[in-house]
Amino acid sequence: MSKKNELIQSVKGTRDLLPGETPLWQRVEEEARRVFEAYNFREIRTPILEQTALFARSVGSDTDIVTKEMYTFEDRDSESLTLRPEATASVVRAYIEHGLYNEGGVHKLYYFGPMFRRERPQKGRYRQFYQIGAEVLGSDHPTIDTEVLEMLVLLLERLGLKEFKLLLNSVGCPKCRPEYLKKLRHALDAVKTKLCTDCQRRAQTNPLRVLDCKVEADQPVIEKLPYILDHLCSECRQHFECVTGELDERGVAYEIVPRLVRGLDYYTRTTFEITSGLLGAQNAMLGGGRYDGLSEMLGGPPAPGFGFAIGQDRLVLTVEESAALKMKAPLAVYVAWMGEAAREPAVRLACQLRREGISTEISFQQMKLKKSLGIANKLQARHTIIIGEEEVASGHYQLKDMETGEQRAVDAVQLVAAIKEKLGETFQSGRAPSSQAK
Repeated sequence: MSKKNELIQSVKGTRDLLPGETPLWQRVEEEARRVFEAYNFREIRTPILEQTALFARSVGSDTDIVTKEMYTFEDRDSESLTLRPEATASVVRAYIEHGLYNEGGVHKLYYFGPMFRRERPQKGRYRQFYQIGAEVLGSDHPTIDTEVLEMLVLLLERLGLKEFKLLLNSVGCPKCRPEYLKKLRHALDAVKTKLCTDCQRRAQTNPLRVLDCKVEADQPVIEKLPYILDHLCSECRQHFECVTGELDERGVAYEIVPRLVRGLDYYTRTTFEITSGLLGAQNAMLGGGRYDGLSEMLGGPPAPGFGFAIGQDRLVLTVEESAALKMKAPLAVYVAWMGEAAREPAVRLACQLRREGISTEISFQQMKLKKSLGIANKLQARHTIIIGEEEVASGHYQLKDMETGEQRAVDAVQLVAAIKEKLGETFQSGRAPSSQAK
């Protein structure tokens, strides 16, 4: 086969989400919207392309994301652009650029969308991946941290997940962190030769990143390094104690992990991850924390923030593997017609059902009933409406339940109401119900 005729495949680390997969993705997104909006969050949509400087300044020029993973290029105007590797910086940039801070108060924002990092593809990790996230801008009150964590736990419970852990830490602030970093550098000087090449470099340029190392052989060395929790200033300690105290009051379980620092430079005070045992060794499903200085870092006014990002690919994988949501076929009704006299009323009925938000399929050409029922079964339709010349003449169409096999004649005028009653509200918008764990 010539090069010209070779099959073109998707780019490494990307994938197609096929029709059999997307109902579960939609279900997860819908539940996230419901939970976020119950906590008064509003949606924001930011561009996929941003100026490279946005991420170099916010994420950190020495992080793996900036040094190894970003998709960066010069456009025709010689401007350096980057496919967004994360969305927090973009949301804060939009908050500053559009002067949302002038409105006063706290801004609660959520988003969905693709991100891009040139990572090594592995289970649940892709180079084009999807995130569900939320940010709260305008207050440094610890109750915000607690409320967002409570919201996340509620979302996971609504999705039927049980096997997850909330891991929590504080990484201090610009007041107390420098003194801790001095102690950390001193401790690293004695052991850095035992660490991986990346960590040897980080020990000089950004020692906090050493604590985020995932290399298994480095963990015994890292475990003996000083804990940042032992070096918090009084304000940071009080903030962290308020967060954990309120989590206790709300009955939200958590585990304090002193090594948890996350992989981005803008974090201050509270940092967290939620992990799932269903994901294997790389078990982080989502994470985030507080970033009180990010707005100023990007040229904006003081605007304390707290937020998170969920790896949607990994969340869907976890939901799928836990069998938390059972997605049924999206097709509610198949209309089978026989004889030219039945074609026009069948088409009208299909149109009417679709206008009512009931997912409907209809054969494009006349065929025998047996073949039509075979197609309805293949499409996993819940019901089949059978319209032949006799049904048109009598004004009563046959309604067949494809699960039970029950079939009965229904007045054509009452048919849409009968279908809606049979399906119930959960089948509106063409979507099947889920067996959600309570």
